[in-house]
Amino acid sequence: MIEYSGAEWLVLVQQELLLFAGAFFLIGALDEITVDFAWIWLKLTGRARTETLAPEHESELELSGPAAVFIPTWQEAAVIGTTIRHALAVWPHSQLRMYVGCYDNDPATLAAAAVAGGTDSRLRIVVQPKPGPTTKADCLNSLYAALQTDEARTGKQASMVLLHDAEDMVDPAALTLIDRSMQTADIVQLPVLPEPQPTSPWIAGHYCEEFAEAHGKAMVVRDALGAGMPLAGVGCAISRAMLTRLAAQNGGQRPFADGSLTEDYELGLGVAELGGSGRFVRMRHEDGRLIATRACFPAKLDQAVRQKTRWVHGIAFQGWDHLGWSGKPSEFWMRLRDRRGPFTALVLAAAYLLLVLSAIVWALNAFWQGPSMELNALLRAVLALNFISFAWRAVWRFAFTAREYGLGEGLLAILRIPVANIIAIMAGRRALMAYVATLSGEAPRWDKTDHSAHPATHSAVLAAGRGSR
Repeated sequence: MIEYSGAEWLVLVQQELLLFAGAFFLIGALDEITVDFAWIWLKLTGRARTETLAPEHESELELSGPAAVFIPTWQEAAVIGTTIRHALAVWPHSQLRMYVGCYDNDPATLAAAAVAGGTDSRLRIVVQPKPGPTTKADCLNSLYAALQTDEARTGKQASMVLLHDAEDMVDPAALTLIDRSMQTADIVQLPVLPEPQPTSPWIAGHYCEEFAEAHGKAMVVRDALGAGMPLAGVGCAISRAMLTRLAAQNGGQRPFADGSLTEDYELGLGVAELGGSGRFVRMRHEDGRLIATRACFPAKLDQAVRQKTRWVHGIAFQGWDHLGWSGKPSEFWMRLRDRRGPFTALVLAAAYLLLVLSAIVWALNAFWQGPSMELNALLRAVLALNFISFAWRAVWRFAFTAREYGLGEGLLAILRIPVANIIAIMAGRRALMAYVATLSGEAPRWDKTDHSAHPATHSAVLAAGRGSR
């Protein structure tokens, strides 16, 4: 039996971690490179061209039919008023009706929404029948019930339902663009652009590059493949007819998955399973600004971790439970990508542990002659390929971020990679613990993010996306 010293054990663990992390980093890199080259092909063939919305269409006030906007809220007094005022101002369409869900044990949000609506008859505040917070999906189902009541009373049915969050700043041209796009689709998703926040360049800022790349490349490829279109919960719409079909699966009353933490994600894939079609629509204003929903994302570490915990829990764990897999190759691939969050967190944790162990081994060797890891041909190849793939990823992240936010944010996107990794590790661990708790019978609750900033009152929004063509 071979006996190892403490230093030798460190080297053995160091070597195993290198093989584990290195191998799975390469698998992940191959997955991303496949998406990269698919996007390049779509660009070269003209299928991924971002067109410009003609000026005469930006201010169209006639919709093809009545449109309803659902906004669920819980403790959003700081932002809901701005969201309502801005949306009603830039969307003056007479066929628009906004449904804002509030709880009677959240009087501050209820009052802020009522004041913001003023005398505009297009706003309807729906007080939830249960004390809050329940879940976002439960609140949305109450808004759906209110819509049904209004439709029965007026005899007019909405043609589509848009989903937004309490902190969103809608684009003036978005409603017209969605209305036109819904003529050939059952669901439509527009891009989401997080707002850069000078007071939180690292935490809030890391969302900028993630959404810029995901909604500039990954969703474009997904749309081209015809895979299920996961909705982001904001800047998206679903046809009224399809919403009825989804509700019919739950007794005709509740189209949104009550027990899900990411009901928007499940809604999009549920439409695909019913044979519905989805579109991801990217267009720009004449001045180059992307037509997108803008929002201020969490600016503190604990808030970012909590938000991403909900995403990982809902998409990776609940998505697997509720939706399963698919025999269609492209759909299977996309769902596998969606659900890689927990495993990615594990691989990243192994990689950072490897860095710590390597530093310890280096320090030991600096003071006395100890064992060191021998880099054979395989390990050298793994390290070289991972370095190349990291550089490749950094270039793509820089390019997509700079395209929407400018060169400064593009450079910061590269520097923020460790920040994004640490948040992913923390969220993955927390999501696993939360999922295990639900297996023992604990009901999911609306573990929402606190919002205090709004893009409509944020000066940086004027520069967001400017100069990108």
